Formats: sequence, C-alpha cells, structure tokens
Amino acid sequence: MPSLYGSDQRPPARRWLPRSKFGAMRNPKDFFRPLAVGAPEPVREIPVKPSRMIHFFPPSNEKMVGKLPAIVPTVDVLLGNLEDGVPAADKEAARAGLVNVGKTIEFGKTQFWTRVNSLDSPWGLDDLVTAVTEIGDKLDVIMIPKVEGPEDIHYVDRLLAQLEAKAGLDRPILVHAILETARGVANVEEICAASPRMQGLSLGPADLAANRRMKTTRVGGGHPGYLVRQDPIDGDIEGARTIYQQDLWHYTIARMVDACVANGILPFYGPFGDIADTVACEDQFRNAFLLGCVGAWSLHPVQIAIAKRVFSPDPADVAHARRVIDAMGDGTGAIMLDGKMEDDASVKQCRVMVELATSLAADDPELAAAYGF
Repeated sequence: MPSLYGSDQRPPARRWLPRSKFGAMRNPKDFFRPLAVGAPEPVREIPVKPSRMIHFFPPSNEKMVGKLPAIVPTVDVLLGNLEDGVPAADKEAARAGLVNVGKTIEFGKTQFWTRVNSLDSPWGLDDLVTAVTEIGDKLDVIMIPKVEGPEDIHYVDRLLAQLEAKAGLDRPILVHAILETARGVANVEEICAASPRMQGLSLGPADLAANRRMKTTRVGGGHPGYLVRQDPIDGDIEGARTIYQQDLWHYTIARMVDACVANGILPFYGPFGDIADTVACEDQFRNAFLLGCVGAWSLHPVQIAIAKRVFSPDPADVAHARRVIDAMGDGTGAIMLDGKMEDDASVKQCRVMVELATSLAADDPELAAAYGF
C-alpha cells in the first residue's frame, strides 16, 4: 500500500497531550490501547484507499436504494446519509434503510460509510448504536458532522470502542469529521490528533458560511462579489478594468490540508450544491485537488465522473513526473530538463503524483492504459 507521504518520507508523529486535565502525565502508549475491554486495537496508520468521491445516497428512498447495485462499482466511497437532507419525520426510516443496505448490498472494493446526525441532535446516539451493532462489520468509516473540538472525537472514540466490543468486531471503525463551524476550524489541529481512528476531514462550506456569518447563500464554490479588480489603466478609473473572481474557501481548505497531513489523515472537499453547473463544480474540485485534497463529495451521479476525472492525476503530468524521476537517478543533485531545473524537491513532488497514479491504476484498467503502466 503506497504511503500517504511519498516513499522517501516518514509519516509525522501524532501530537500528544502530555498531561490530563488533572495534571498527571499520560503514557503515550495509551494512545494506541483500546478504550473498552474487548474492543479491537486502534489502527496505527490510516489505510490509503482510492477515495476520489464520497457519493451520498438517502437510505430511506427506496427508488435510490434500488439503483445502488449499479452505482457501487462506479464510486470509491458510498455513504448512507442520515443527517442534513433527511426530514425529521424520516430519520428512523433512514436509519432502518441504512441497516438494510448494509445487510443486502455487495460492496466489493467500494468503501461503505455513513454520516450520522450531529452529537447534539435527538438522533445521533441511536444512529451510532444501531450502525455499529447492526452493520459494524460492513462499515469502514462513520462521518461525524459539526465537530467543534477534540472533546467531540473523544466522546465518539470511547462510545465506538464500547459498541465494537459489544458487537464483537475485529477491526475499529474509523471516524471522519466535518468542519462546519468557526470553532471547529480554530481547533482543527486538535481534532485531527484526537484519536487513532481519525480517518480524515471534510469541509462543510454551507454550515460554515452560516456560522461565520458569511454573506453567501451558495453551497460551496465561489462568489462573483468576492473579487479583485485591475488597477486603473493610465489613471482612468472610469475605463475598462478586468475583474478576477476569488476563492472564498482557499484559506480554510489550505489550513485543513496542513492539519490533516501533519497528523497522518486525509483531507476532502465537501459538497458543491449547484448540480447543473458542472463547469464550476469541476473548477472547485480541481482547486481542492491542487491544494492537496484526495477527494470530494458527490451529491448527484453527474458529479461522480467529475470527481473521478479531477482527483485522478492528468496522464501528461504523470508522464512528466516519470521522466523527472528517471532523469534524476538517485534523486539527488540538480539537472536541466526541457529548459527547467529539476532537483531533489522536484523528485519528491513527482513521486507523489506517480504513487497516486499507481494506486488508482491498480483497480482501473482504463487509467492504467492512460498512464502507460
């Protein structure tokens, strides 16, 4: 399995809280001990699997559930959504539907996740208990919305350990947190480091915009009012001046990526709400990809192909990366290639590209052919 950090880099050590709130030293080894008697041992490294799109479906919608056998082979992650988008009257039906899907659908290599209701909701606890005890052996990851600090992860961590022990699971279910509040962003490093079962983070732009009191009603994407304008030409402030729309989410995504990578977990972009605007969706996904995200949410089948295309390296970039690696020999020193300087830092960048392409091509013959593997 390829490393998240490249073949020549060691994963960073996790951050520790050396003292408890009572002032006593905590043994670092405790971090990787089960939090309940009979629970499986925590993972020491997060599995790195293709996760270009997390495709959401409503488990209470029988028509959508009926389409899942055809959708499963086309996505990297299938997620049964129990939270936003499910009316209060349908919460229990969605939970029952999730259990039915877990028991009846064959997932193959596709990961199966769920997003439960928030921890402060009337449904969150029952979602966790039911999901783990009924279909915990099928679930790879549980997504927790509106995480605001490490205390939220600590609560889920202990509860999942107890439920895993009760269900007799032999592996831990991983946790994925959504950044949807200013406090969550402020605590992002501590959230990432809160538990060995932390798998990754997603940006939740709509709830975060509301919490920050941002003046946008869009679900992800840019805004035409967030711009810079060209300086007046020859001092003529009435003359034509080019404007450039800016990315509302650049800072938050970059901070999230840094926090995730520093703690050995995976960053994802979240939803893009304008389903019809596939051009802007692709632009937003590509911004996230270039900044270091490994995937994004797909809310409609049309977004599956976009995410697959964007979060798979371009064949031309892979070919160039392979040329640089081959030309650099042992990876030290510096050379000129096609008029550009390449050095050991270039090789590290290129290995990231080639290793990602290799891992994706292993399960995709079309990509393997495009990459020349």
